[in-house]
Amino acid sequence: MKILPNRLDRVFALHQNEYEEAALRVLRSGLYILGNELEAFEREFSSYIGTNYCVGVANGLEALIIALKLLGIGEGDEVIVQSNTFIACVMSITKNGATPVFVEPDEYFNLDPSKIEEKITGKTKAILVVHLYGQASNMEAITAIAKKHNLLTIEDNAQSQGAKQNGKVTGSIGDIGCFSLFPAKNLGAFGDAGAITTNSAEMDRKIRVYRNYGSEKKYYNEMVGTNSRLDELQASMLRIRLRYLDTMNNERKTLSTRYLEEITNEHIILPKVRETCESVWHQFVIRTKYRDNLEEYLRKKEIGTIIHYPIPPHLSEAYKHLGYKKGSYPIAETYAKTVLSLPLYIGMTKDEQSFVIEALNEFKPS
Repeated sequence: MKILPNRLDRVFALHQNEYEEAALRVLRSGLYILGNELEAFEREFSSYIGTNYCVGVANGLEALIIALKLLGIGEGDEVIVQSNTFIACVMSITKNGATPVFVEPDEYFNLDPSKIEEKITGKTKAILVVHLYGQASNMEAITAIAKKHNLLTIEDNAQSQGAKQNGKVTGSIGDIGCFSLFPAKNLGAFGDAGAITTNSAEMDRKIRVYRNYGSEKKYYNEMVGTNSRLDELQASMLRIRLRYLDTMNNERKTLSTRYLEEITNEHIILPKVRETCESVWHQFVIRTKYRDNLEEYLRKKEIGTIIHYPIPPHLSEAYKHLGYKKGSYPIAETYAKTVLSLPLYIGMTKDEQSFVIEALNEFKPS
């Protein structure tokens, strides 16, 4: 039995007729950019997240870059970010001329609030919180620190659409929420897509102007903006996915609960969920000091896995100039050497998951 780490075709097949009808509706409309579908998606998604506004943009990286820029973060500023995140988070900081200040993660793979204050300086402007693998970060503690030190909080919700802490949905807790809606996300389009959520009418307007060449009225440019618009076709697809998001997230929870209950190999460390949080299980990430051995063992059994992520940003070639060395952030580096994401997708059958669980429980380090 061949098991892929993810299966996007099954998500499409679940509601194929609705997707095809939406695509034809858009194609026949003759309106492909900044139209009714985008307006409807923005309205529906902001309602789901629990914010006053949502602005569709081209992708998740653009969402982060635009958010930081329009919050006034730039040259000379420092932004706190966890050390084990996807590199796009760090790129959004440096592309605005600011400096990333890394903080180690906690046992839930997210930013450790107990380590934040020691990294705050007079240059610190914001905390970029990443809700990694589908679990909400400890926003209650982080926002308290931010308020104490008069810092902005930016939420990266690329992997956490629908995740909650104390009943609040991620993307509605900080000053601004940024979303990647890449196809593999819990709420995924059929191409690149992104969104920004906010409760500020002023910020909502700024983002809308900036994403469209700095123009609210065509050819009348108020600022030097960019071209970062979520198109009508993707918006129409996302509206359908959004209707079923809670159902799909519940399916992920069911699959993950089974993994938690039935994986019993002593060499595997299972993920934990914070008591105050609800995870949407974007990834099911185990840890083992025999990771490379396990990855190869599963590959031979035709079970696909992914490493999220093999190189922490501070050790990447892209940020070599920052001067970090191995050992600079030992927790992030340990995670990079030991994490492995198991197959987890909508439409995963009981037999497919049983095959994965059986293989994991039979694994013995060589």
